[in-house]
Amino acid sequence: MSSDVQTFDALLPPVMAEKAAQAGVRKAQAGFTSLFALGVLAGAFIAIGGMFSTVATAGAAGMLPYGVIRTIAGLAFGLGLIMVVVGGAELFTGNTLIVMAFASGKVSLTALLRNWAIVYASNFVGAVLTAGLVFVTGHYTAGQGSVGLNILAIGEAKTALAFVPALAMGILCNTLVCMAVWLCFSARTTTDKILAIMMPIAAFVAASFEHSIANMYFIPLALFVKDGAPSAFWELIQKTPADYPHLTWANFGANLVPVTIGNIIGGAVMVGLVYWLIYLSAKHRSDSTVPSASAAPAIVEKG
Repeated sequence: MSSDVQTFDALLPPVMAEKAAQAGVRKAQAGFTSLFALGVLAGAFIAIGGMFSTVATAGAAGMLPYGVIRTIAGLAFGLGLIMVVVGGAELFTGNTLIVMAFASGKVSLTALLRNWAIVYASNFVGAVLTAGLVFVTGHYTAGQGSVGLNILAIGEAKTALAFVPALAMGILCNTLVCMAVWLCFSARTTTDKILAIMMPIAAFVAASFEHSIANMYFIPLALFVKDGAPSAFWELIQKTPADYPHLTWANFGANLVPVTIGNIIGGAVMVGLVYWLIYLSAKHRSDSTVPSASAAPAIVEKG
């Protein structure tokens, strides 16, 4: 009889840290084609979470308390990260945790930045393409236009943010997103991962924090509606494009800059470097002080 004992206990944080660093190495070494394709998928998955969230809360304003609406939005949005983590995809905000492998000396700065650049660009492609497809379906007219009204309100609110609040909201958002990813390193089953994801994601959405990749879906879709919806839609919701003055392509870019910087700080510093410092820094220092065989001084025999 085998003496191996099977256990479903969650992995402990020191082991989670090792897994996170190993995952960072794999991600940094991935080839361009697979990395880009997986990044497009992640952008689309997050967009689908955003679509679900928008539909779930359409028409709820004035009928439910604000906190209930935001919590529903957060629970629905969690679908996006579940598909990323369980289905397999490359998400920029989660990949800020590659900094743990970088701090351990296992990944170069060039490899880190390469991954971030490729994944960020491919996430953009996936999210905006999904926004375009959703617009073409006429999805925004559903619920007597309540879905479109919700989309426009979300886009206007995001593009109206000033730089500093957007930066702070980006930090807080990706702290929670990366905590969800970090908790998944403790998981042994798919169910574990789903449960680990739901609450941190629901929390950031409920608090209206800012996620750069989600905004690559929400804001373009709102702009497509503002610029392309027929007059019948505007009559239905009793609004005009002029009611959304901040919703412009220029303000979309102005939103992405502080939110992206904030997401990097929240994920790489508030989660990645903190857990590296706690669980991996001492090991890294001890490993780096052990001389390798090639570094050992040569012994010359005399006589």
